[in-house]
Order: sequence, then structure tokens, then C-alpha cells
Amino acid sequence: MESNNNSLVNALLEKGVKIPNPYSIEVGKEVNIDQISGKDVVIHTGCKIFGKETVIMSGVKLGARSPVTIKDCQLGRNVELKGGYFEYSTFLDSANMGDGAEIRKGCLLEEKANGAHTVGLKQTILLPFVTLGSIVNFCDALMAGGTSRKNHSEVGSSYIHFNYTPNQDKATASLIGDVPHGVMLNQPPIFLGGQGGIVGPSRIGFNTVIAAGVIYRGDCPEGNKLLFNEGTPNEDKDFYPGIYWSVKRRVLNSIEYIANIVALRQWYINVRSKFYQQDGLEHLLYEGALDKLEIVFNERVKRFNQLATKMEESIEKYESIKGKKASKNLLLEKRELLENYENIEKVFRDTYSSSGDKEKKKEFLKALDNNIKENKSNYLQIIKNLDENTRNVGISWLSSIIEKIKDSAIRYLPSFT
Repeated sequence: MESNNNSLVNALLEKGVKIPNPYSIEVGKEVNIDQISGKDVVIHTGCKIFGKETVIMSGVKLGARSPVTIKDCQLGRNVELKGGYFEYSTFLDSANMGDGAEIRKGCLLEEKANGAHTVGLKQTILLPFVTLGSIVNFCDALMAGGTSRKNHSEVGSSYIHFNYTPNQDKATASLIGDVPHGVMLNQPPIFLGGQGGIVGPSRIGFNTVIAAGVIYRGDCPEGNKLLFNEGTPNEDKDFYPGIYWSVKRRVLNSIEYIANIVALRQWYINVRSKFYQQDGLEHLLYEGALDKLEIVFNERVKRFNQLATKMEESIEKYESIKGKKASKNLLLEKRELLENYENIEKVFRDTYSSSGDKEKKKEFLKALDNNIKENKSNYLQIIKNLDENTRNVGISWLSSIIEKIKDSAIRYLPSFT
């Protein structure tokens, strides 16, 4: 009697999937074979495919260097995963990852985003063309920049995004580039030099280079800089667990990040959706991308709230140590955050579906539709061919979403302005 696994493998072979060693692979019984294309798909020895939400489109290649395990991932056309473990993540057309990858829940790699060997990601969003070197740990970050695979933002080898603090919180997501400008695919790249890292939450603007070997602890949202070490203290200090010696930058950067995620979601709903109407697999890929944005949004709100609830203990410890020397401004910031984080969460939830300036949105989408009718090209070509005025309107539209969220949240934090 044929096993369930063998029958699923045979079904893939009948669809035209190329499996050089058919009985070496494992396919979960929950996998929907109808969500796997048979055209030019290659599954090499030792691969495992799990999850009812798994989608594999034409041209996908799995396991060219070592076995690949995927679980509830959506893989667009010509995606190549050379080796490693991938779960609950979405890869748009021609994204690829080298051997030894560990891509955990909530990642979204857009067209031609890629990584070399031994890359670790979680809750990571890479806009088109962004490239990660080897031995990179880059969780909880969004990165944009660049115009093509030859002119792309890059994270150098042996790079780390530090996303976990000694006070055991993760309100640390970093925005490298931004959404309103990044989605237009016309921004100069960002380069993060190898053997270095960023301490989140950080904001880095386009056309920024962080020198190799640097652990950067600051912000440079204006971009156009070559950055070296950012004021690292040069002497030891006493460490007091649970105390936050500053909160303003962490809170404002967290709000900025969440607002950018909401703007990117609106970009998908209003713009990306126009390019995913050809068949069922395309729609499932699009839905997978939207799902990852929701995962990231919910995670960031959760981490924001966790940071806020730590303020009660932080205030108590800070006052006990500093006494009369305690900063009144810092205490006020902590109290405002503690007392108002639920109101701020409501702002995030209420504005989650905010579509921004209606006139700017209408003007941009009308121009986009005209370009689609005239050119009938793919997403990357259409966006790159937009004229400067249309781009600027689109940037203004997306920026209006971000500014509305920021302004609404900051009303509850008057001492932060």
C-alpha cells in the first residue's frame, strides 16, 4: 500500500516538479498540492515541505546546496532557497537565500532581495534588491534603498542587528531607509559595513555608509553620511537591572517604525494588489505578504506595550538610586508612557487601516493606472518608470499616513516633543 508521503510526492512528479531523488523528500499531509506549481520547480534531495499555507510558484528551486525545510511559506516565481530552515515567511519573485539560512516567522523579502550563506532573520522586511552578506543576524528590521541588483543596499558579512536589551525587552526594531521613499525604487543605497552592527532601535537614512567594524548606537535619518563609532562610553559603570536611563528615543523610534509598517500595508492594498490578479497562486502570494505585515505590526505593538509596562519598576528603582538628583523630565516621560500606552495602542489599532491623504492617494493611483495601461509591464518596471511628479505625490500620500499616526500617538506624550 502506497504511503501518504509517497502519494504526495508522486502527485508532484505528475505535475512536472523535478525531484532528482523522489523518495528522499518529505511532504506533510496537510500540504495542498494545488498550491504548488509544476512548471520548472526543482526540489533537491532531503527537502521537507510542510504547512497548509505553503505556496510554491513556477521556477522555484529548493535545496541546491543542502536540504531545505519550508513550513507555511509563500514562494514567488524563481525564488531560490539553497539550504536551511524557512517558516511563516513570504518571498516575492526572484528573492533568494544561500545555504545555512534560518528564516523565522514574519519575514517578507520583496523582489530580488537576497542573502548569502548563514543568514538569520525574524520579523525582517527587505524591500527589492536589498542584499545580505554571509553570517548575518538581522532580526526586527526593515531595510530599503537601491535601484537594481547592481545598485543595491547591502549588509556586510558578519553583521548583527542587536534587538534584545539587557533589560530584556525588544522594542528595538530599526528602520534602515523608510517606506514612502523606499517603495519608489529610486533612492541611493545604504551600506552597512561588515564585522559591525546596529543597536536597535535605530533610524538610518538613504545614502548612508556605516564603516566596517563599527557598532553604531545612534540615528541618522537624514542620511548622506559616512558614520563611525557613535559615542561609546569609555569607562565602566554600575549596572542596575530594570532601570532605563532614557526612553524618549526608544519610544519615538518605535512609533516611527509601526507607522511605516502601516504605510507599507496601504501600499500593498492599493498598489501591489494591482499586480496580483492573474491566477490563484499570485493571489495567495499577495495574501501571504499582507499576513506578514500584520504579524510584524502586532509584534511591534506587543513589544511597545511590554516596554511601557516596565516603566513602573524603572521609576521606582531610578528614584531609589538617584534620590533628589533624579531627572524630573525623565520621570515625567516614564510616567506618561506608563499611563498612556493603552491609549497609544488604541491609536495604532484605529489607524491600522488609515489610507492617508485622500486627494494625494487618488492622484497617485490614477497616474499609476495610466502607466499600467500604457506599459503593461511588471511591478518593478512600472514603479521605476514613474515620473518625478507622480513619485512625489506617492511619497506625500504615504508620508501622510505616517504623520497622522505619529501625531495622534504623541498627543499622549507631551513631554516627548
